[in-house]
Formats: sequence, structure tokens, C-alpha cells
Amino acid sequence: MLETLKYLMGSAGSTGFGSKSTAEEVTEASPDLRSITAIITGATSGIGLETARVLAKRGARLVLPARNLKAAEETKARIAADFPGSHIIVLPLDLSSLSSVRSFASRFLSLGLPLHLLINNAGKFSHDHAVSEDGIEMTFATNYLGHFLLTKLLLNGMVETARETGIQGRIVNVSSSIHGWFSGDGIRYLDLITRKKIISRPYDATRAYALSKLANVLHTKELAERLKEMDADVIVNCVHPGIVRTRLTRDREGFVTDLAFFLASKLLKTIPQAAATTCYVATHPKVAGVSGKYFADSNEASPSSLGTNRHEAARLWRVSEAMAAERPQRTGFGQDSLPLNRTVEM
Repeated sequence: MLETLKYLMGSAGSTGFGSKSTAEEVTEASPDLRSITAIITGATSGIGLETARVLAKRGARLVLPARNLKAAEETKARIAADFPGSHIIVLPLDLSSLSSVRSFASRFLSLGLPLHLLINNAGKFSHDHAVSEDGIEMTFATNYLGHFLLTKLLLNGMVETARETGIQGRIVNVSSSIHGWFSGDGIRYLDLITRKKIISRPYDATRAYALSKLANVLHTKELAERLKEMDADVIVNCVHPGIVRTRLTRDREGFVTDLAFFLASKLLKTIPQAAATTCYVATHPKVAGVSGKYFADSNEASPSSLGTNRHEAARLWRVSEAMAAERPQRTGFGQDSLPLNRTVEM
């Protein structure tokens, strides 16, 4: 009850920010980002667009990967109109396709640019069951696995940039408090919904989404440990942006959804408020050296108990590497059919 009251009132936490803080407000401590190159996925609408707009306002060079290049070019033009002189690059990327992720990484690396900041923001809520071209359930493929591979392919470049420039690299994974709605064995469940073996009841889109967001949290935890072992000057954290009516939620239009949003209107954030935590973790000096943490309302928070499980984080990493590997055939990844027909410790 106390936390709910603090949220509704927008009470500031230990960082000096709260649920009502905006992206522009939290970046005032980092007004000059002209030395920063940032990649932001999902930047053509909603939270991603506001994140890109605010970072451009602070001077950062932006790389906007997008499946819809027309929408990305419109975003670029819109930001450039607000902030003349903005340096924005648009490149094609479909996160549900591992080959597209590899192509994007290759194109970006060929530009010879530094990379200081990677914001894995793009998200998808698939109401209907679908499987990616790589044979992975679509929500998981888009929200998590594509970002996992993207981060892996760009990581060495980020480490090198940090070493050469002396500017600590930052990776921000946008998750959701909905990750706490998932319980059970995530990898087994993913195998079942990928192969659509749950035939006794319909596809549960919300549980699939919760699993993908839990994977973002576990990815953050494991990557932080690996970066520490590498002695790399790169940090990684994940964020819960808050509840906001974006295109993601508009995919669920209907009487029940509209009624729920009406009743919860006092809990909804504006898009500038929802982008605040991402921008805070991406830029604020107080986050320097902080890694493997979960943030909400621009303050450190606690993820679900499953989201803190180091064993599950390491297990997911191993299976993810197998799923994302370049192989000619992907046929499942449960105990009976491990990913890519390769033995993986489950």
C-alpha cells in the first residue's frame, strides 16, 4: 500500500526521482552526450521514440535499427526537425530473424563507429501464436533472443570503445514488472509453446510475454557476471518503464482492455515519464559502476525471486547460445530435442 501511494504521488526515491519524473528531467545531469554513440531498438514509437528524442536533444549520435524503414526515416526527420544537426543513422533490423540481426551487426561494425550505449528497447506482444523463421516462438524471439544475439555480436566493440575512450559502456535491457507473472520452468515452457504442444488450452499470450520479459532480467544478471569476469568497463542493467498506453498495448484493443485502462488511468504514465527510467540508467552519473540491477521509477528495485536465480540465468544463457548459433536446422530445445541438435546442460 505504501509503495502504491508513493507511486501515485510521484514521491522521489533515493536518486531524487520518482514515477512522475520525465526523461528530460533525469538527463539534466548529463546535458552533453556529444561523445556518445547509441543504438536504440524499437525507436519508431512510444518509449523508444521518446528515448531517442531526449538522447538526441543531449547531443548523442543515434543508430536506429528498424524493421519498418519508412517509419524509422520519419522518426529521423522528426527528431532532426526538433534538433537540427542531430546525427542519426537508420539501418534495417528484424529482431525476430537471427539472420537479420547478424546482417545489422555486420553493417554497423562496417561503419567503424564507436559504441557506448546499447538500449534493447523493442518489444512485441503477439496475441496469436506464431513462430519465427528460426523456429522460435515469436514473442520470445523478438523480445529476448534477437536482443541476446545483438548484444553478443556488438559486445566486443563496446568493450573496445570503453577501453579506447575511457567512457564506460552501458547496456540497458527494457523488461517489465510483468516478468514476475511467470513461474515454472521457462525453457520447458518455451519448448512447449514453440512446438505448440499445449493442446489442452489455447495459447497464453500474456504468459509468453511474461517469459520473454523474465528472460531479459536473467540475461542482465548473467551478462553482468560475465562482464565482471572479463574486467570490461561495460555495465548492464534492466528496467521496468511502468504502465503506459503505447502501440504495444493498443494491439490489445477491446472493451476489456479499454475498461482496464480506464480504471487504472491514475496508474498510467505518460510516455515521457515511461522513458525516464531507461534514460536514467543509460546516462546518469549515479549509475556508473552499477551492473546487473533492476530499476523502476529511476530507482533500484527488486525483480521477482526467479529473476534473481543465478542458476536459471546461467542455464538460459547456455540454451540461448545454442538457439542463436548459426546452424542449418532448428527443431526444438526441450529435453527430448535440444537446441540445434547440440547437447546442452539443462
